[in-house]
Amino acid sequence: MTTRERTKAIIGGSTGNLVEWYDWYAYAAFTLYFAPHFFPSDDPTAQLLGAAAVFAVGFFMRPLGAWAMGIYADRKGRKSGLALSVALMCAGSLLIAISPTYESAGLLAPALLVLARLMQGLSVGGEYGASATYLTEMAGKKRRGFFSSFQYVTLIGGQLLAVGVLLALQAMLSEAALDAWGWRIPFAIGAALAVVVFWIRQGLAETESFNNTQSSDAPKSSMLTLFREHPREAFTVMLMTAGGTLAFYAFSIYMQKFLVNTTGFDRETASRINGGSLFLFMLLQPVAGTLSDRVGRKPLLIGFGLLGVLCTYPLFTALETARDPLIAFLLVLGGLTIVTGYTSINAVVKAEMFPTHIRALGVALPYALANTIFGGTAEYVALSFKDAGWERGFYWYVTGMIAISLIVYLRMPETQTTSTITED
Repeated sequence: MTTRERTKAIIGGSTGNLVEWYDWYAYAAFTLYFAPHFFPSDDPTAQLLGAAAVFAVGFFMRPLGAWAMGIYADRKGRKSGLALSVALMCAGSLLIAISPTYESAGLLAPALLVLARLMQGLSVGGEYGASATYLTEMAGKKRRGFFSSFQYVTLIGGQLLAVGVLLALQAMLSEAALDAWGWRIPFAIGAALAVVVFWIRQGLAETESFNNTQSSDAPKSSMLTLFREHPREAFTVMLMTAGGTLAFYAFSIYMQKFLVNTTGFDRETASRINGGSLFLFMLLQPVAGTLSDRVGRKPLLIGFGLLGVLCTYPLFTALETARDPLIAFLLVLGGLTIVTGYTSINAVVKAEMFPTHIRALGVALPYALANTIFGGTAEYVALSFKDAGWERGFYWYVTGMIAISLIVYLRMPETQTTSTITED
């Protein structure tokens, strides 16, 4: 495959990944506006807790999506898995866009919201494994870290796009209009974009790694095969993900609420801080991915672990009293820069651990399990600590999980030199 063909395939796969994650993150970006319509209460924290619980419910479907669509992508092809995942995401976003409110439909309203998030959870659960595997297999050996970093470039890009839509609507609509009906617009946009992406993904080239397995006698992808033949790798993925995904959600998804609920910024200022820091964070991913191609994956993971353990608590406590938006922006960016050591290379590290016939499932399922337990509950745990009057307990929780992942980083092999992809 030529560099031009490889680049075209990676751009095509990345575009779809961006839309998938935009749809997923639009929920978090607009929670402050739609939560009162589904969870009526006089306490803003209680409303956010209700919405955060539904956000977590979507995460609990991700392991099921990772299992089902990971096997599908291993057996039917990477591009088939990508097309199926975006179709489910389209349906979930459309349902949120047209859902009735609690005032007009009672308990049916939050029930439909839960159903939509279940569908999106299935979609994202399969998307991560399929896209991470596709991008890694399409990349050449010498630039695998660089190209696979675009899995998180587009993941962050989707989150950034959701924040951008929020900022645009805040500028175009009045606060009352955005509260009343404007929050539906981003979900309608997401559903429309997903239709376009489905068409794009139908035309993607399949990876040579997958095509080569079609004529081999490799066992079929299944959960039994994964945990029977590759238990060490599966549990390594889970534990290396735990601290990284929790830190990522703490400094990105939860940060917008933290800046409003704890630091005291208005919603518009918090959105600008969040959006600006995420944009620079996104640009850091290919830089760190390229660095990993030169020095290896472990140094970046260990750097994240050490700095995360040392700096998470001080960064959050400093943010509590940050009244200058610029200071808050720099503190958030500092946290995200540390997390880059994990996010930029986590996809390639996981893909390099597994052989082709089990790779999509091996990347997706252990990651989804850890992401559900630690990433999906990050907001809820943080808000629960705050509601209990001990907000700083969350800072220690994040620090502790990063420390556990650091132990794994120190003990795991350097996947760049032991990669199973080089055997394809």
